[in-house]
Amino acid sequence: MSLPATLVVPTLSLWRREVVRFLRQRSRIIGALGTPVMFWLLIGGGLRHSFKLPGGDPSLNYMEYAFPGMLMLVIMFTAIFSTISVIEDRKEGFLQGVLVSPASRSAIAMGKILGSTTLALLQACVFLLLAPLAGVSLSIWSVLASIGVLTVASISLSALGFLLAWHMESTQGFHAVMNLFLMPMWLLSGSFFPASGASSWLSWTMAVNPLSYAVAALRRTMYLQTPLEDKMLPELWLSLAISLAFAATMVILAGWRVDKQAVPGT
Repeated sequence: MSLPATLVVPTLSLWRREVVRFLRQRSRIIGALGTPVMFWLLIGGGLRHSFKLPGGDPSLNYMEYAFPGMLMLVIMFTAIFSTISVIEDRKEGFLQGVLVSPASRSAIAMGKILGSTTLALLQACVFLLLAPLAGVSLSIWSVLASIGVLTVASISLSALGFLLAWHMESTQGFHAVMNLFLMPMWLLSGSFFPASGASSWLSWTMAVNPLSYAVAALRRTMYLQTPLEDKMLPELWLSLAISLAFAATMVILAGWRVDKQAVPGT
């Protein structure tokens, strides 16, 4: 069997399976999209008039500030809920069947990541429709640029979720890792509070967090017409470069892990 057939066909088949499977499970759709919406409305509503961006636009309220971060949370939750299927497929024996088939092992990683990316991007685009409620006026170029950044973020978080799920033996363990690793990663990305108002050690932590640059790039693209006044916010070119490098690294590591290391239970 030729290489394209052993890679492309299984990848597309697994991608389709992930999308159909996720869309049939309404609880995951509600959890991935509903939780960030609830956080945004409750926390944003509570801090709406008491938040001030240090050294920034005084008219910027918290609901507007938190909107890009909540978009990133939608992507993270969708990536988490969709990559749980790696653990479920192993328990059901489906993953073992794919591993012993003629399909390339890399197709497993690519299909899962592509499916998760598609789902995360679709839900993020739905949440993006709420931008007017946050007070964000998006032009057509801002929308297209923001979708581009969201695509890169979806790839990186989906690949990261796959890496974490690959050697997990239970969904409980996966959720524990999410709470101890992924949620702090999101909180320290500039989604919840700006680096300009944080203590020095937190600012350094946020500076080395790759997700910070995805959030920064999203903020920049959403305000292409009226750039934000935030001296601590990285430039768009730097944010995009680091985000792309992080996404590429995660995808390469995911492919390498599947290709070189055995999955638990096989």
